[in-house]
Amino acid sequence: MSNLADNHNDLPSLSIRRPVLIIVLNLLIAIAGYAALNGLEVRELPDVDTPTITVSAQYPNASPETVDAEVTAHLEGAVARVSGVKNIYAQSEENSARVRVEFRPGINLDDAANETRESVSRVQRQLPDEVEQVSIIKADNDAQAVVSLAISSETLDAETLTERVDTDLAPLFLSIPGVADVTLNGDRERVLRVSVDPLRLTSFGLSMTDVANVLRTAPFDVPAGSIQSSDQMLIVRADATSLTAEDIKDIVITGDTRIGDVASVYFGPADSTSAVRLDGKPVIGIGVIRQASSNTIEISDEILAMVDTFDERFPEMQIQVTSDDAEFIRDSVEEVAFSLGLTIILVVFTLLFFIGSWRATIVPALSIPVSL
Repeated sequence: MSNLADNHNDLPSLSIRRPVLIIVLNLLIAIAGYAALNGLEVRELPDVDTPTITVSAQYPNASPETVDAEVTAHLEGAVARVSGVKNIYAQSEENSARVRVEFRPGINLDDAANETRESVSRVQRQLPDEVEQVSIIKADNDAQAVVSLAISSETLDAETLTERVDTDLAPLFLSIPGVADVTLNGDRERVLRVSVDPLRLTSFGLSMTDVANVLRTAPFDVPAGSIQSSDQMLIVRADATSLTAEDIKDIVITGDTRIGDVASVYFGPADSTSAVRLDGKPVIGIGVIRQASSNTIEISDEILAMVDTFDERFPEMQIQVTSDDAEFIRDSVEEVAFSLGLTIILVVFTLLFFIGSWRATIVPALSIPVSL
């Protein structure tokens, strides 16, 4: 009698006596599994990214030794005081310094970036005046872009297109959660060119150094380190909306001699340092770099949704996505889903082949989604 009572209380017996209860339990399992599947983060690889911040600075016309002693050493000391630092890698090159900081796993990257920014700001007064604005990004500076885009225009010239991309498009991409930095390639910023006539300069008893020094001390909003000298050409990177060629021409070098007396001044595109072409046409390339621990697919979805609105917002620019790392991940997920569906179909038909009855096949067939 005891064994018979136990048999009546086992799961198969309960399933026969209480079919509604078993159906509800299976539905709850299926719903919980579906909810967990939707909440599962989709990645190409597990989240093992090391939290990384890169601090970089430009020091025009400085040798690697000078950069290391006057810039890199100060930046290294600043980031070393940030809590949670695991490793520091510093690199000094001609005209630039870069410090890459790796943090211990689990640290909040936003908090670490804020602390790094505060620490660096405290040592900026110790840097040479010629050092341009120090930048801090929440990624490895050598990281590859997860999404690349090409920007072209039939109506805008190179320098105007560069300005539009830099002021209109780049900030939009930077506002996407998880984006660390946006890089531009093939851009040609608008610069002020001062072409010095060497004969006239000599006749006034002046040198290129005199002209460059006057430009550096001119009462205009010209960033330090923005003046470059090459042969008889001086290039000034300045805001064209607040500075005109006539303003530069009227600057007095010495006595009654003005810059306009020894040089011609005009706006034009900067010398290209990189070139990007799409289908044989010059374009500006945008690379979107993700933060450590951010999700590539989420960033890609945001960018694609944003690009869909650009035709209406920026009709003078043609914007095209040229590469997207998330495409491979999406294709892999679709392949897994297809393989899973095909497997279920094959299993059902195999059961039907051996059992020989649709009614007998339905029960094990319905158990497959629950088990998944």
